[in-house]
Amino acid sequence: MPHAFSRPTEYVERVLDVVEAIPPGRVMSYGDIAEFLGEGGPRQVGSVMSAWGGGVCWWRVIRADGRPPAGHEVEALGRYAAEATPMRPGGDRVDMRRARWDGGAAGPE
Repeated sequence: MPHAFSRPTEYVERVLDVVEAIPPGRVMSYGDIAEFLGEGGPRQVGSVMSAWGGGVCWWRVIRADGRPPAGHEVEALGRYAAEATPMRPGGDRVDMRRARWDGGAAGPE
């Protein structure tokens, strides 16, 4: 049986377009993207990112608790530092209150 996203679908393209629009230093959770699109849910966005996200700024799509994508923590943390992404004390999670992007105007709050 072929993978659910063996070819980019319109939904895949929409998810990737949102990810590409996230400004440096900002993030969205998987659920934020699904809510922004009004379609799918966190798991569907995660499936798209797993299959197709390597060519976009994947580190800007994180878990709702601020943890970076599983298996990519070290690289993601380095990218957050380079982009001055707001982090929680301890530096292992993004500060979602300060870094979350709502799909509107870019830039820090």
